[in-house]
Amino acid sequence: MNKPFLWKSKDTPIMRKHFFIALCIFSSLSYIATSSSCPIDYTYVNTFPWDISECTTTTTSTATTTENCCSSLRGLFRIGLAHHLKKTKTFYLPNPQSSASCISEFESRLPSIPVIQSFSRCHTSTDEFVAKPSNCDGILTLFDWVDIIGPNTMLESSCDGDLTGFLRCRSCLEARMDVNSRLVSLSRNSTKCLAFTALYAAGIVNSFGPDDIRSAECILGISLSKSTSKSRLSKNTVFAVLGAVIGTLVMLTGSWVCKRCNEKRKVSQLHRDYVRTVKDRVLPNIGAKWFRISELDVATNGFSQRNFIGQGGYGVVYKGILTDGTVVAVKKMTSVKTDVDEDFANEAEIISKIRHRNLLPLRGFCATSDPVNGTEMYLVYDFMPNGSLHDHIFDKRICDHQRLSWAQRKSIILDVAKGLSYLHNGVKPAIFHRDIKATNILLDTNMKALVADFGLAKQSRDGQTHMTTRIAGTYGYVAPEYALYGQLTEKSDVYSFGVVVLEIMSGRKVLEEVKGVNPGMVLIADWAWEMVKSDRIEEVFDDFLRDEGTLAKGVMARFVRVGLVCAHAMVVLRPTISDAIRMLEGDIDIPRLIDRPSPLAHEAFRSSFRHSNSLWSSSEGSMANSSRN
Repeated sequence: MNKPFLWKSKDTPIMRKHFFIALCIFSSLSYIATSSSCPIDYTYVNTFPWDISECTTTTTSTATTTENCCSSLRGLFRIGLAHHLKKTKTFYLPNPQSSASCISEFESRLPSIPVIQSFSRCHTSTDEFVAKPSNCDGILTLFDWVDIIGPNTMLESSCDGDLTGFLRCRSCLEARMDVNSRLVSLSRNSTKCLAFTALYAAGIVNSFGPDDIRSAECILGISLSKSTSKSRLSKNTVFAVLGAVIGTLVMLTGSWVCKRCNEKRKVSQLHRDYVRTVKDRVLPNIGAKWFRISELDVATNGFSQRNFIGQGGYGVVYKGILTDGTVVAVKKMTSVKTDVDEDFANEAEIISKIRHRNLLPLRGFCATSDPVNGTEMYLVYDFMPNGSLHDHIFDKRICDHQRLSWAQRKSIILDVAKGLSYLHNGVKPAIFHRDIKATNILLDTNMKALVADFGLAKQSRDGQTHMTTRIAGTYGYVAPEYALYGQLTEKSDVYSFGVVVLEIMSGRKVLEEVKGVNPGMVLIADWAWEMVKSDRIEEVFDDFLRDEGTLAKGVMARFVRVGLVCAHAMVVLRPTISDAIRMLEGDIDIPRLIDRPSPLAHEAFRSSFRHSNSLWSSSEGSMANSSRN
């Protein structure tokens, strides 16, 4: 049996580094000769007991079944990538030629199975599996991984051994989420970090190997055939019965068992009291339902990886279907703070005070507590079928004809503004969201925008114009006065709103890398200001908007200017959200744009923000959008 990749305590850091360098050089030299051919053996595809029914022609071809089929095929393909990582110590493939060759070789193993589609329809391009520094924080080899994340993470303790049990598998998934969050926090634009954690856990950590059903089902998310599942269930049942018999015999051997049982009852009572306390604290304030954990477990298929949607502020989100057929999104609170119940109660209390068509409503809550898992808390929302605004602006897999039209973008901007206006003016005292960004704006069936994720929200006190608090939010969207000094006002949200407006209008991300004479990361507001200042405002428009007529372009220019005014570095020059709406609708004039000061693009500002970020990341920081990796 192969042992997981672990360092012995007597190895020094220098020895480890030299070993990895030599190993990577050796692997690279042996790799070059076959770099244009596929280095992976895919014979396992025809023997691995995956659930072929999800891809058969007899299955109704819907969006859901198509995605399930693609999920299985991607999992099968990653078995080979995990073996490749174990053998060469290299994440992904060396070039597009070898990637195309591997995809072709993989597909050649599928014709004997009546699949409804080819694997090529399940990925964006043959370059998707090519090793690139932009994939995940510059990680290309196992040496890079250890250098950045360290040789010992939660993966080593949570993802090794038999993962067939629900609790063991969930522990491994949570470890992957934790490592993924750490990686994405180092490089916000990373897209493959979650996939890298799966390859590392399956190929390096788990001693059974990636093509063992015990690791493949949990780590790589491959559904097993019904016969395999029944066989495994039968074995597990036998072991469970034997364990119960042995446990009963042991319990009857001594009187100390009674004492132990009494102690357990006391502990269980404490946990029950905890849940009751949380329930009593939350429910009197709102009309939402209190769910049992068993209901959510059934709805999300045991919080399976297949139902995983993504990560947001303080939570991991799963898709679920309730017994009445209602589709929901279940957010499990994942804060590492000891007072996670405070975060839970805070979000519950904030949401209980808001009722607006442009704010995501809450359906219910759940809290559990036991000696094994400790305390766990869940928030249940209505599921938004069109995903997030981020998906529609930046996902390259979306076809051109599915891109947001000018009318849709205009409507979304106004929807977000009206939702914010309600938080600032429709609730007394005002509520500051603190994390307005594209991933926290969801779209319903009619493409109406709803502001979501109130885990970071703060409510002011009567008559209070600002508050000083620990910094929270996402780099690029956070107002400079808040990032540097912790001064939070309603105009902090206005700044974030302005950044989102510019993202919607341009199709560019809040931070983008530029090359040339002055390489580095450029904030979207700085770039848009340079375009407007040099009378090139139409260059700000997304390519998909440039065919609009003259009248529409005039309105689009107004929206860009409002975005710049809202995202101005000087708080005194920003409008209130109410005035911003009036500017967008043309009811009042936009003030003359004042030149932007340098702090946002200056290294001193970025250094200050990074320092602040390191101070709050362990307690009240924002989770990056790993979710969508």
